[in-house]
Amino acid sequence: MYLAEERIIGLDVGERRIGIALSDASRMLASPLTTIAAQPQPQALERIRQLVREYGVIELVVGLPLTLRGEVGPQAELVQKFATLLETTLGLPVRLVDERLTTAAADQMLRELGVKPDKRKLQIDQVAASIILQDYLDQQRTS
Repeated sequence: MYLAEERIIGLDVGERRIGIALSDASRMLASPLTTIAAQPQPQALERIRQLVREYGVIELVVGLPLTLRGEVGPQAELVQKFATLLETTLGLPVRLVDERLTTAAADQMLRELGVKPDKRKLQIDQVAASIILQDYLDQQRTS
């Protein structure tokens, strides 16, 4: 049985924005939570720290943007550095998971829901984060 305060946060880290999703207390379902500015980085880290405290988060899942060939490119290197910084700053485990095509999937999902383009731009990062987190939660249940 999980304690109510043992949730997991999922992050879709971009150059300008960070999409954030949150698991439910049973760690079965991921939901979009918010989007924050990625810069300046100290403020982004502080906002994530606040969310971790507010929701009783015990673990973070960060999408790793590998190339379509599955290789670590420049953007993935930046995300890896940010994930290391998160782990050091928060003292919590940070898991990196392959996030290839999650933004495209999030965009398609929002289109199918009839979300207008200007609103899609505001929601796409947190929806992508929820896809990343849901994939991780599903994988944890089946392994």
